[in-house]
Amino acid sequence: MTLRLLTYNIRHGGAGRSEAISRVISSCAPDVVLLQEATLPHIVEDIAGRTGMGEWRAYRRQSLAFLSHEPMAGATSYRPRFSRHAFIEIVLPRERARFFGVHLSALHAAWTERRRVFELRSLLRSVERHQHGFHVLAGDFNTLAPTENLDVSRLPARLRPFVWLSGGRIRWRTIQTVLDAGYADAYRTKHPDQPGMTMPTRDPHVRLDYVFVPRRFADRVLSCDVVNHAEAREASDHFPVAVDLYVH
Repeated sequence: MTLRLLTYNIRHGGAGRSEAISRVISSCAPDVVLLQEATLPHIVEDIAGRTGMGEWRAYRRQSLAFLSHEPMAGATSYRPRFSRHAFIEIVLPRERARFFGVHLSALHAAWTERRRVFELRSLLRSVERHQHGFHVLAGDFNTLAPTENLDVSRLPARLRPFVWLSGGRIRWRTIQTVLDAGYADAYRTKHPDQPGMTMPTRDPHVRLDYVFVPRRFADRVLSCDVVNHAEAREASDHFPVAVDLYVH
């Protein structure tokens, strides 16, 4: 069977924008949605109702939530030991696939990149027991791939000092850590030469939102695209990413 997964940072809980966010989600016709910055459970509930998603889960004082048309076999939020950020794990019926929702530390700086690597390694240790099966890591990783450049001049003025305090150059290691662990970047498998910028919607110049699958399952990625139509530009500061996957 084919399943469409959407990962979407809805910005500051989505307050006042649930209708716009719902229209963007509905336009993608996803089966499962992983949300970041979904810090207001009542907004997640409202979005679930507007999009016809029969199952949803949000976790108070946490960024991550999910929506699904079909009931999940399991849904868990957990914080790996020593990690400052939680992750969510949802499991399809009959354990056909597992989805891990990710939202790593923000700010472009050398010390936050080290923190993101630490958080990511904590997640990878937590999913080691599932390495034999098909699973997906998806969400807002708040970092650049090692081959991509950060145009500091396009950052908001309040964020530029963090880069200069890092010596003006940041060694992007988080995404490389995922790749070195045996994962494939779903977007890059389908668009090796396109930038795929996801943020900010008013002036897209960084790709922060990713979908990864184990490299041996890369052929199960049927499509992966940034949803950057006009309405998505207004609903949040991130564009969502939609991926079509083959699951047994």
